[in-house]
Amino acid sequence: MNLANKLTLSRIFMVPIFMVFIIPFPEWVLQSSYMQFLHPQLVAINNFIIHYGNYIAAVFFIIAASTDGVDGYVARKRKQVTRFGKFLDPIADKLLISAALIALVERNAITGHGVTGWAAMIIIGREFIVTGLRLIAAGEGIVIAASNWGKIKTVAQIIAISAALLNNFPITLLFPNWNFDRWAMLIAVVITIYSGYDYIVKNIKVIDYNTN
Repeated sequence: MNLANKLTLSRIFMVPIFMVFIIPFPEWVLQSSYMQFLHPQLVAINNFIIHYGNYIAAVFFIIAASTDGVDGYVARKRKQVTRFGKFLDPIADKLLISAALIALVERNAITGHGVTGWAAMIIIGREFIVTGLRLIAAGEGIVIAASNWGKIKTVAQIIAISAALLNNFPITLLFPNWNFDRWAMLIAVVITIYSGYDYIVKNIKVIDYNTN
C-alpha cells in the first residue's frame, strides 16, 4: 500500500478516536447496575469529556482534516494515483465530516454547545445527493471531478466544525461575545447548498440521460 492510501486510511482510523473524546457516556451507562463498581471512574471520565474532551477531539479532527489535501498531493507527486485511493478518499472525507457533525449534534443536546440537527442534516444530505449523482455518472463511464465550490465547501465545513469543537478559541480571547462557530456553520451550510446546486446544474445531463 502506498503512502497516499496510508494517509487516507489514517483519516478513517482517527474517526473513532475523535468520537471517544467528543461524546460523553450516555446516562444509561452511568446508571447501569452492571457498571456500579466503576461508577466513580465513569463519572470522572465523563466530566473530563464534557469539559475538555472537545479540545482533544479538535486536535484529532484538525490532524485528520489536514491529511485530506496531503494524500492527493502525495499521490500525484509520486504518481501513485490508484482506483483504491479514488474510492477511499471521498469516503474518508464524508465519514470524518459526518461523524463530527453527528457527534456535535449529540454534544449540543447534552451540553448545549455544538451543532443543530438542521445544519447536520443539510450538509450530510448534500453528500448523499452528490454521491448518488456520481454513482449514476460512474455507471455511464463518466467521472465527475471535484469542483472549486466543492473544495471551498470542504474548507468552510472544517473551519466551522473546528470552531465548534474549540468553543471559538482563540477568537474568544479577542471577541468574547461573538459566537463565531454559529456564523461559520451558517456560511458552511449556505456554501454546501450552493455547491450541491452547482454539481447538479453542471451534471444534469447525467440524470436526463438515465430518465429518458
